Amino acid sequence: MKTIKSFLAIVLFVSSCGYSMAAGNSGISSLNHFYKNVKTFSANFTQIVMDESLTTLQESTGRLWIKRPGRFRWDYNEPFKQYIIADGNKIWLYDVELKQASFREMDGALGHTPAFLLGGSGSLKKNFKLKSLGKQGKLHWVQMKPKKSDGGFEDIRIGFEKGKIRMLEMVDSFGQTTRITLSKNRENRKIKTKLFQFKPPKGVEVVGTPGG
Repeated sequence: MKTIKSFLAIVLFVSSCGYSMAAGNSGISSLNHFYKNVKTFSANFTQIVMDESLTTLQESTGRLWIKRPGRFRWDYNEPFKQYIIADGNKIWLYDVELKQASFREMDGALGHTPAFLLGGSGSLKKNFKLKSLGKQGKLHWVQMKPKKSDGGFEDIRIGFEKGKIRMLEMVDSFGQTTRITLSKNRENRKIKTKLFQFKPPKGVEVVGTPGG
């Protein structure tokens, strides 16, 4: 479960930020628009983890779904099948190859991480220092600096193209950078609640909480 455990903080953050379809080019405006208006979101993703020298350590691909408040699902398809599923109360982590699953309560998992946005409450300005970084290439970037250091990230940058989120870059306390690129985005479409329900399949061992 080591690999999938390392994804948890990243998943919580991205699930909280999701997608924006705001008009205009301001990254901050787009982020604020998502927080107020987007209720469901799905997309394909490519996730790359790099060390301090930006050498690629791991690359994975899959699809994600978000349904506010509090529900999200990330299906990692390559290189290994792993799933992170939240039903609003618990977060399940399931490794298909290892036939192991673990879970933790949502409240304990979120803490002061950016995933507070999942509940549809709180304030961006209260929890983050927001700064527009202007346009770089095709993307308009906004920087989010967490005001509390217990969320796992020291620097967070989100890139928008025509008001739509296309890329996220997050640097953790170890200097590793996680870059997530989104494609085939869909927002405010109907997503069935049962997609966020999980019951360990027969033969799968439940091995405790992801952080345990």
